[in-house]
Amino acid sequence: MGKQPHLLVSEGDLADIALVPGDPGRVDRIASQCTDAETVAQNREYKLVNATYEGREITICSTGIGAPSAAIAAEELAAVGVETLVRVGTCGALQSGIAIGDMIVATGAAKDEGTTKRYESETVPAVPDYEVLSTLADVATENEDRVHVGPLATDDAFYAETDEYVTDWEQAGLLAVEMEAAALFSLARRKGLSAGAICTVDGNLVEGTQKGETDDEELPEQAHRNVERAITIALDAATRL
Repeated sequence: MGKQPHLLVSEGDLADIALVPGDPGRVDRIASQCTDAETVAQNREYKLVNATYEGREITICSTGIGAPSAAIAAEELAAVGVETLVRVGTCGALQSGIAIGDMIVATGAAKDEGTTKRYESETVPAVPDYEVLSTLADVATENEDRVHVGPLATDDAFYAETDEYVTDWEQAGLLAVEMEAAALFSLARRKGLSAGAICTVDGNLVEGTQKGETDDEELPEQAHRNVERAITIALDAATRL
């Protein structure tokens, strides 16, 4: 098998577990908590680093923004032998009382995106692997972090999240909205992989706080700090998977 066309890696190049943030810059933040970090490939929105965390070999691979690019990453990671995907991302809360900087471990994702519809019926659920989900939740609660465990919405259209969409998601009991989990969960299931997601809250849509409104940087300061905590939780979970 030759190199994958987008990730530019071949079978045997990567570890069996991959942490998959959206932002290529977050790959370096995750790698900074590891040892023996080595960049394997970088192309477009995809940056791949192999590293070691507490004796566990891992791969870190950015997916870019949205379900289409996340699905490409999942397809090509599966093709070269990766067996577990752990999304480490950010999200916007959809319930009052969920604070900026809180973390959410996803129990499922509403498929409000177009990518998974090309693979399967909308009625097929997008859910994480139970072992990955429970390990993330256990590690997060052991560390006494503000963590919520429940369903997310995955949406394609960041700038088209109207008040009506937000109200529908809130009334459905969804905890937050993000842009990749449904694709990762669905593709992992179809490819025989395990997947899970932990996301740091960077704003609360029902309370009117949006990403970047409380700070000059993209993320509010509390969310920025707790992204580091979410990274540590994901890495600690990887040592158990």
